[in-house]
Amino acid sequence: MLAEERRQRMVEMVAENDTVSVTEFANLFDTSESTIRRDLDRLEGAGLLVKVHGGAASVDSALTPAPFVAVEPTMAEKRSLHSSEKHVLAAWAAAQIQPDDFVYLDSGSTTQTIVEHLSDSACLATFVTNSVSLALSLANRGARTMVIGGDVKAGTEAIVGPGALDALSRYNFSKGFWGANGVTVEQGFTTPDTSEAMVKLESMRHTRERFVLADASKIGVVTPVTFSRFEDATLVTCGAVDPAISALSNVVEVSA
Repeated sequence: MLAEERRQRMVEMVAENDTVSVTEFANLFDTSESTIRRDLDRLEGAGLLVKVHGGAASVDSALTPAPFVAVEPTMAEKRSLHSSEKHVLAAWAAAQIQPDDFVYLDSGSTTQTIVEHLSDSACLATFVTNSVSLALSLANRGARTMVIGGDVKAGTEAIVGPGALDALSRYNFSKGFWGANGVTVEQGFTTPDTSEAMVKLESMRHTRERFVLADASKIGVVTPVTFSRFEDATLVTCGAVDPAISALSNVVEVSA
């Protein structure tokens, strides 16, 4: 196939599917990903598509803004939503924890569910969290647990503020798990609250392996504050996930 024919077909595929990954293009045309990226540069320059992280989007879909959600649900509300997906994600996360890990667990309903899936050996790890309720759950499993200091938010049960940031600055975690209210490639991982975003950002800065647990309902949603670029963590997701997202190199899709 000639290069011009390939590029024409690429434009048609993006128009038909809204988004297509570089890997999908390379496999279909039996060519290298670097060749595909050069094609995308040329096609974007011609205004025929829009490059996104890991692939391309149609011009129309790229111009359609992601849903914007500004309200932070309470923990009680979060626990009642997408319960089965939370357990799928939590079970995957719990399986990653080894006895010698130093683990950060973000405040949230999905991260709290991790405790239910910890094996006895995983409970030998050391845990730090900014959630009082999560810390109590860990302690009840016999895990060594530390809670960072700061101000407690009643609605989300999260510990935030200067004290929390100062405490986190002294730690170095081997693994960390966070929740997110919104996930897009362009805006990254987002949350409605600035104080919680600061704690998430600081804890991520001090963690070697970073995992954000978010089911498919969070993907394509934007909330007010970005706490991490999309490429700076591994997204662990489940549900009806867009294939273009699943194909990205830092995405793990899990199923029951």
